[in-house]
Amino acid sequence: MRQIWITRAGPPEVLQVREAPDPQPKAGEIRVRVEASGVNFADIMGRMGIYPDLPPVPVVPGYEVSGRVDAIGTGVEGNWVGRDVIALTRFGGYSDTICVPAKQVFTRPAGMSALEGAAIPVNYFTAWQLVVVVGGLKANETFSSIQRAAASASPRRRPPSISAPRSSARHLWQSTANYARWESITSSITGPRISRRGRVKSPTAAALNLSSMPSAVNRSRKDIAFSRPRDGSGCSAFPRWRSKERNVLAMLSMLASTPWLQFNPLSLMSANKGVFGVNLGHMWSEIDRMREWGDGLLELSAKGAIKPKVARSFRFDEAPQAHHFIQDRRNIGKVLLVP
Repeated sequence: MRQIWITRAGPPEVLQVREAPDPQPKAGEIRVRVEASGVNFADIMGRMGIYPDLPPVPVVPGYEVSGRVDAIGTGVEGNWVGRDVIALTRFGGYSDTICVPAKQVFTRPAGMSALEGAAIPVNYFTAWQLVVVVGGLKANETFSSIQRAAASASPRRRPPSISAPRSSARHLWQSTANYARWESITSSITGPRISRRGRVKSPTAAALNLSSMPSAVNRSRKDIAFSRPRDGSGCSAFPRWRSKERNVLAMLSMLASTPWLQFNPLSLMSANKGVFGVNLGHMWSEIDRMREWGDGLLELSAKGAIKPKVARSFRFDEAPQAHHFIQDRRNIGKVLLVP
């Protein structure tokens, strides 16, 4: 088999393709011949040496694959061989062959390509966890999002032809150009929240505010202020890192500016609000719950309710270019590796 290894911490060029014997599935495992592997920002942070969950280098990164089953281990029930699947991988996903515990493998819906399949697990499971599981968003409720559900986008990442997102998000604006006007823009969309005495209590009434940018951490206090009672603000990632540099100073600046003491339990209790974060990579002990999320997402996909957008695919020997592509913020959609 062929794999992409992080040989040491550094720029994208430290990624190398190496060959190794094909793995054999152990008890309870399914072997997948990979057709596409997803590239995520966690992989890039790991390559730069700033992702704490990454095993010691050299290591093969990768959290998600799509392909076809060609072997199963003892104890695996069902007719899996020959089936098109999607799988969550706890590292090792940058491989053209991988063995995965059966609980982490999902049948790929008919009509879904391997590229689309590899774009599902990390992005959509995280969104489901943020919005549905932890955020508890219900039908007809409003949420504000940065880099999630196409609620806002920088000019560089938004195609000029887009006037409104194709998803269930109803409004789209340029986060870089209009960030200072975020309050008034959001207020014009959601309307004010009225107190019990009929007074305007806050400029907006979003049920949920989601963020995945370092600059949004500084906005967390506003997210809480502009949330309705029982709701709040969630965060899933910090993706703004510059190409060809580790940007440790930016990370330290982000941590220093985070309002750690502002979200004390008493104030949150009094306001009936909350702040939360999610990390899909820390949910491996909850794989049964994750299977429920996957089943729900794939059911939506089968109905045509969701369709992953693939920005670009790269060959395994083009892995450094794939990492550059994301770090340079050139992707609108998922970046994939194809053996």
